[in-house]
Amino acid sequence: MFYLDIIKRALRNLLSSKARTILTALAIAVGTFALTLTLGASNGAQDYAQNIVKTNFDPSELFVSKDSGLFKSQDASTPQLYDPSYGSVTTFGGQTRQIKMLDNSDIQKLAQIKGVSWAQPSINVSLQYLTRDDSNKYIGTLTTYNPYQNPTLLAGKIPSQLQDNTLILPEGYLSALGFLNAQSAINQTVKLSVLNQGASNIIPGATKSQVSNFKIIAVYKTPNTAISAATSLNLYASLGSVENLNNFIYQGTSNYQKYLEAVVKVTDGTNATKLNDVENLIKAQGYGVQSVVDTEKTITQIISVIEGIVTVFGIIAIIASVFGVVNTMYISVLQRTREIGLMKALGMHRKDISRLFRIEAGLIGLLGGLIGSILAIIGGTALNPVISSKLGLGDSKLLIFKFSQVGLLIIALIIIGIIAGLLPARKAAHLDPIEALRTE
Repeated sequence: MFYLDIIKRALRNLLSSKARTILTALAIAVGTFALTLTLGASNGAQDYAQNIVKTNFDPSELFVSKDSGLFKSQDASTPQLYDPSYGSVTTFGGQTRQIKMLDNSDIQKLAQIKGVSWAQPSINVSLQYLTRDDSNKYIGTLTTYNPYQNPTLLAGKIPSQLQDNTLILPEGYLSALGFLNAQSAINQTVKLSVLNQGASNIIPGATKSQVSNFKIIAVYKTPNTAISAATSLNLYASLGSVENLNNFIYQGTSNYQKYLEAVVKVTDGTNATKLNDVENLIKAQGYGVQSVVDTEKTITQIISVIEGIVTVFGIIAIIASVFGVVNTMYISVLQRTREIGLMKALGMHRKDISRLFRIEAGLIGLLGGLIGSILAIIGGTALNPVISSKLGLGDSKLLIFKFSQVGLLIIALIIIGIIAGLLPARKAAHLDPIEALRTE
């Protein structure tokens, strides 16, 4: 018997029991719906993470620390010995750790490694306040501008070589500092104040601050792919300006001209082989290194865990639906015993009868897969603008559906349906035709 004839007969059999077929398919559709949404959310999250990395980090750069533990989780069950030559950092969990700090000799050493274009300290300056005449004072973070970030400007222009004491202002400060719009802020002066941490070492309780004037040369639009809400308000200046303020803050302390991290630019670093070669050379010098790829893995780690949990629930739903397929096909065999006996009496082979029931089971899997995936795609596409608006993702989509993935999922469900139909198909194939024909 030809496959096409068997498929046509299987379709007629399923259509003759529409309610039972649809209910069984809907059981499969529940798991398919969950898995399709999971795949879409995973694609969207991965795409968003890649956009974050692409927007904020140059793939040809490496982050270098004198302490490899900076890029690894540390055992917090035992206290760490105090070392006055180390710097202290507080992790997101609130744990204080001491880290070996880089100094200028380390920066020079890194710059001389073969394959390195340049090396510079990574510095974030916590301002005492930011203000302008007749304005309130606001806290802020000043960091070194990286041309790779290429921010979207609302006004002004960023030169190829940023001059000292010039500032790139985020749009979030405009109204706070009394500017009517981005253009009105250009060439205006703001005051940045920093507090020296070493003054109290000389006279207990004493404070010493420095106020510097910075000219605003550009205002940038806050990107939707900022690493966090805090970084969306970063102020950008030249490396020299940031270093000068940082040196004042730590003058008279053990952290003077010491840095937690350095940024190393690799020549032709977009070539993975060259990047890995330089990374290995830096590690051989005893430094800890993290690439942009490692950073992306860190960002997506939590996403992967959540994705795995939802996937498990989807798989459980599909496994539960398999028993529904088995039950449906068994009932079908019992109800069609005389029909099976007649087909055998007319010369239909066992393998064709078995194939008929397996194809019916596979078609139920196909129907369930189509219902679940189509509903998920329609619902997800409709909800994407709402989700993006609520989460502040801008033009990014949280749910991205790839038809290749959905197609593979449906094929898998067809196979699962066929497997679920194996036992009922075997029972149908081995029915005795005489006994089957006697069945009332």
